[in-house]
Amino acid sequence: MNEPCKAWALMTESAVYLQPAFILRHRKYRETSLIIDVLTRDFGRISLLAKGVRKAKSKTAGMLQPFIPLLVSYFGKAELKTLTDVEMIQPFSEIKGLALYCGFYINELVGYFLHKYDPHPEVFGHYGECLSCLSDGPNVEAALRQFELNLMECAGYGLQLEYDDNESPIESLKKYEFNAGKGAVEVVDGPFSGKTLLALSSGELTDPQVLSEAKTLMRTVIDVYLQGRQLKSRAVINKVFATAQRLDQ
Repeated sequence: MNEPCKAWALMTESAVYLQPAFILRHRKYRETSLIIDVLTRDFGRISLLAKGVRKAKSKTAGMLQPFIPLLVSYFGKAELKTLTDVEMIQPFSEIKGLALYCGFYINELVGYFLHKYDPHPEVFGHYGECLSCLSDGPNVEAALRQFELNLMECAGYGLQLEYDDNESPIESLKKYEFNAGKGAVEVVDGPFSGKTLLALSSGELTDPQVLSEAKTLMRTVIDVYLQGRQLKSRAVINKVFATAQRLDQ
């Protein structure tokens, strides 16, 4: 399982072997099976039928969980493929607490912004990096903002953060509004500082004020492209934060 050659997917006309993957979500199917939504490295987001994995003696069910790096093998010419084998890649860092809810948030984003069977190996890489950062703990907010930016870019919705709508360079001391279509617009009392826009562009997300503004900016942009669709994980995270704040008082 740890041999380098196993990190590469093998493929025949109707079967794929040892494809690096993460499970995004799953749902019950009939009495003993699951349908799982999977982010693969080379084939994008796909759906797999995992037959019999809910049986009491199944050795596979414990691996078919989000945030575990896997090698999956499957076959089929129809849209819903059939899982034939799964291996867990070791070692990996488990995410817990608030970071776990944040993991479900990025899973939802991937589900909304990537079309099925549209390969995005770069997103797969960004996803793995984000999980690693979430497992570390302290930089959760920065990890989420970076993943959001990368996902938007890969999905064709990249943000122009270095120049405003008049093609003038962003200045750190100026204030801006941000329009998902036009980009940054200089406004005297705008909600976003040039410092925040430049920090997002460079990935230097350490300042608390920058992180706060960046969160608002990215939420505004993402909501535009969601077109009214709600993120369930966002509501859960808000409740967790509210509960934590009450306990701290």
